[in-house]
Amino acid sequence: MNLSVVYALIAAALFGASTPLAKLLGMQTSPILLAGLLYLGSGLGLSIVRVVRDRGWRSPGLAAGEWPWLVGAICFGGVLAPVALMFGLTRTSGSTASLMLNLESVLTAVLAWVVFRENADRRMVIGMLAIVAGGVVLSWPQRTVSAEDWIGPLAVAFACLCWAIDNNLTRKVSASDAVFIAGSKGLAAGLVNCCLALAIGTQLPSAITIAPIMLVGFLGYGVSLVAFVLALRGLGSARTGAYFSTAPFLGAGISILILGESTSLMFLIAAALMAIGVWIHLTENHAHEHQHEPLEHRHRHTHDEHHQHQHDFEWDGVEPHSHPHEHVPIRHSHRHFPDIHHRHGH
Repeated sequence: MNLSVVYALIAAALFGASTPLAKLLGMQTSPILLAGLLYLGSGLGLSIVRVVRDRGWRSPGLAAGEWPWLVGAICFGGVLAPVALMFGLTRTSGSTASLMLNLESVLTAVLAWVVFRENADRRMVIGMLAIVAGGVVLSWPQRTVSAEDWIGPLAVAFACLCWAIDNNLTRKVSASDAVFIAGSKGLAAGLVNCCLALAIGTQLPSAITIAPIMLVGFLGYGVSLVAFVLALRGLGSARTGAYFSTAPFLGAGISILILGESTSLMFLIAAALMAIGVWIHLTENHAHEHQHEPLEHRHRHTHDEHHQHQHDFEWDGVEPHSHPHEHVPIRHSHRHFPDIHHRHGH
């Protein structure tokens, strides 16, 4: 299995488990403060990991043109999305919210295809339609409802849109240090949301409550995001989102087992439709002859067919390694995804 697929599935498992756990731990905490603590746990944890890994604080090495993409990703994915999700969790069940999160992969793909011109084939579109159908069935009212009954699902859907924008912006910097990208998102989003919560008079919970919330944030938002960025590097936005859409199934299962939430026929139909969509994505095989244009960037790599270059420094032969390098034009055919080396037209 492609290592990038493994990263995407790890990200999905960790994030999927975090949704019902956040609902359970944050029942007595305001949505804004809960989002802040989750991201603060992510940012602080990853910052410690990075300092230990690098034996001190080092420059992340982002190019000047990459910073606007990262700031935009932080605003949408680190500030707006978690607040919307935590608010939505107060107005809908954890299992329903978990499956609604499948919309993130759909919106990510739509933005990737329409705005960022990433390749879309018939199989990807069919899979996304199955996931959308599942979301419609899941949110369809089964009784006479008032406008307020839609607030929870709409808030979750808005969170998905914000994360979709975040995913496509993060793709622009995915070749850089994944731990720094995820950690900076966590610190910025955590501080902004915590300060906002305190400014409107929210009281901090006890340390016994804060500690497990931040641990869930470190694993479900921090480690998960590192794996997600690594997957973006190798798969592109749409396909990473497709693999990541396995997350809600784990989240829904935990909600049912731990929170004791009931299931309905509509819930099972929605889960089946979404499972079909995910399976279609997981079994994709994309290969054709394509042209690589000259490209210069920096990321961890081995000397495979895409990395045939000389070194202007004394190299000890250890792989993978990271340094600025240039790709020469090449034309060939093989199975590939729209990763950082395959962003060509069709």
